[in-house]
Amino acid sequence: MFKLSVRAVERWMPDPLLFAYILTILSALAAIVFMRTPPQDLVTYWGDSIWNLLAFSMQMVLIVISGFVLSTTPLFSRILNRFSSLATTPTTAILLVCLGTLTASWLNWGLGLIVGAILARRIAVKVQNVDYRLLVASAYSGWIVFHGGLSGSIPLLIATPGHFLEGSIGIISTSQTLFTVFNLFIVVALFIAVPVVNLMMLRGIDDPVLVDAEKLRKEDAIKVDDHKDHTLADKIENSRILSLIIGGAALYYVLSSLLTGRAGLNINSINLLFLAAGIILHGSPRRFLDSLNEGVKHVGAIVIQFPFYAGIMGIMSMSGLSEALSDFFISVSTAATLPIWSFLSAGMLNLFIPSGGGQWAVQGPIMTAAAQQIGADVPRVAMAVAWGDAWTNLIQPFWALPILAIAGLKARDIMGFCMMHTLVSAIIIMTGLLVF
Repeated sequence: MFKLSVRAVERWMPDPLLFAYILTILSALAAIVFMRTPPQDLVTYWGDSIWNLLAFSMQMVLIVISGFVLSTTPLFSRILNRFSSLATTPTTAILLVCLGTLTASWLNWGLGLIVGAILARRIAVKVQNVDYRLLVASAYSGWIVFHGGLSGSIPLLIATPGHFLEGSIGIISTSQTLFTVFNLFIVVALFIAVPVVNLMMLRGIDDPVLVDAEKLRKEDAIKVDDHKDHTLADKIENSRILSLIIGGAALYYVLSSLLTGRAGLNINSINLLFLAAGIILHGSPRRFLDSLNEGVKHVGAIVIQFPFYAGIMGIMSMSGLSEALSDFFISVSTAATLPIWSFLSAGMLNLFIPSGGGQWAVQGPIMTAAAQQIGADVPRVAMAVAWGDAWTNLIQPFWALPILAIAGLKARDIMGFCMMHTLVSAIIIMTGLLVF
C-alpha cells in the first residue's frame, strides 16, 4: 500500500508554495458554493487578513531558529555525532532517526525539525545502503508528537495570561493538557508506533534511493572562521563574557519566572530558554551570529507562506465556512465524542490553515463554546484540536520545509511514506482521546 502512495505523491503533489495557492483558490470556491459569498468580498477578506499573523509568525520563526542555533552548538553537535555513530545498519539508522526526532520534538518542535534533518544527513553518510527518502520521512514522521510536548502552541497559548480566550475559558495550565493521562498515552504510543511503521516500510522497499555520501560529507564539513582579535570590535565579538552575561540573564529570567509562578511554560518562555542556551553554549557572540545566519536560511519559505495561510484563515472565518464546518461536527457530537469530532475537524481545517495557533484562532472559540454548552472537557477538546493539527501535518508539506531544505529533498519525496503514519496515528490519537 505504501508503494502506491509513494508513487501517487511523487507524481501529483505540487511544491508547497503552489499548495498554498491551490488551497487559497479551493477555500474561496467553497465559500462561494456553500456560503454564497460574493467573490469581491472574498478578495476583501483575504486582503484584510493577510498580515494578521505577523506576531505569531515571528514566534514560530524564532522557534525554528532557536532550535537550529541550539542544535549547532559544539555540545549538541558532539551529542548528535555520538548518537549518529550508533547507526550501523538500515534498521538501526531508521530507529535512531525516529527516536532522536521524537525526543527532540517533544522537547521543542523547532529543535525536532532541525535535529531530525541533521541526524538523517549524518546517518546517511555512515549507513550508505539505507533509502534516503525513508530516512528523512522518518525524521518528519517523528515530529508528530510536538503538539503533545513542551512546545505545543495550543496548550502553551491557553496557559499564557492574556490569551484571546481567557475571558471565556480562563487560564488552563499544562497539568490539565500536556501532563494528563490521555495525552501521555498518545505520546508514548506514538514513540512506539512511529519506528515500527517506518521499519515495516523499510522492509518493503525493493529499490532504495541512495545519496552521494561524499557530497553530504563535504557539505556538512564544519566551517570555522579565523576570528582573531585584531581590533577592539573583534575582541567584543569573540567575548565569552558578554555571552555569559546576556545568556545567563535570559536563562535566569526564564527559570525564575517558571519557579516562582510569575510566568508559565508558554511560547515566549520556550523561545527565550532555547535562545539563552544557544547564546551560552556557542561561547562567543560571533559564533552565535554565524549559527543564526545559517538558521535564517531555513525559514524563508515559512515566512513567505504564512501570509497566504493568514489570508486563507480570513476567507474561512469571515465567510462563515470554518464555523459551518465546525458546527456540523458539533451537531453530531456528545460530551464524550466532541473531542473526536474536534480532532477530525481540526485535521481537515489544518490542510487549509497549517498553523496550530492560527487554527486555534479560528476553531478555538467555536469548539470551547460547544464544549461548555454540552458539558465536554474543555482542556481535552483543546488538545483534540492540537492533535488534529499535528495529525494532518504529516500530509501537509508546509512544516516539512525546514527538514526538506536541510536534507535537500522535495516534499513529494517523503509524503508518500508519511501517508502511512496518518492512518496509524489517527487510531492511536482517537483511542487516547476517547478511552483515557
